[in-house]
Amino acid sequence: MAETGSAGGAGFYLEDLAVGQVFQSGGYRMEAEEIKRFAQQFDPQVFHLDEDAAAKSFFGELVASGWHTGSVTMRLLVDSGFLADGFIGSRIDVTWPRPVLPGDVLRIEAKILEVTPSKSRPERGRATVEVTTLNQRDEPVQKMTTTLLVHRRRER
Repeated sequence: MAETGSAGGAGFYLEDLAVGQVFQSGGYRMEAEEIKRFAQQFDPQVFHLDEDAAAKSFFGELVASGWHTGSVTMRLLVDSGFLADGFIGSRIDVTWPRPVLPGDVLRIEAKILEVTPSKSRPERGRATVEVTTLNQRDEPVQKMTTTLLVHRRRER
């Protein structure tokens, strides 16, 4: 995940984060068969399962489940190594402003909104992050604001 500042690629700790920092990921291509497989297991609605049925639906074409988009977003976050000790969420607000279509290439931009050290647990704190998942046309397909538990560096 690229960042507007620098971290040496080892992942960020609480003390590395600052309000306004923006991080970006690489891309992930959504394929029709993957959309259908995810839907068969987790969100079996016609507009996620079958092109013909989807053509007669609200969307008018096959679209990915919002939960699939969320899962890909999580994968991009984890693969990025953005946070040194992983992603531990404590709150989330998510919206899907437009559908994800087969062939869309998704990427994320994460912006730090707030960094708060814990008063009772000095080894950690919280960061509020706005994560926008974009398609290849830079259109937002998912917007998420989440509060994450973030560790501080351990004393060696």
